[in-house]
Amino acid sequence: MTTYASPTLGGASASLWRVEMNPHAQGPDHAFVGEVLWTLTAGSATLALDGVTHELAAGDTAVLPADLLRTWTAGPDGFTAMVTTASPGGVWRADDRDTVEVPPWVS
Repeated sequence: MTTYASPTLGGASASLWRVEMNPHAQGPDHAFVGEVLWTLTAGSATLALDGVTHELAAGDTAVLPADLLRTWTAGPDGFTAMVTTASPGGVWRADDRDTVEVPPWVS
């Protein structure tokens, strides 16, 4: 994760960051408390969103509604994406819905 804008970097009202995932890597099953926008700029990925699987490639954008569980899995070449959400951008994990944390690349 590389942060480009956030409340702690100049007081932005939204956060913008780049995600780079290695080939076949998988992120945790989690949800944001607000809407999150993803645009893949390179590679491909599989997004499991609320139990539905979506295949994405460079140039595709996914609009992820609040409070839906999602898991990202990188394709055979990995992927790079630009991601944004409104602040504060809290996240909860599937195994602990009661604990909401703000990732450091979002705060």
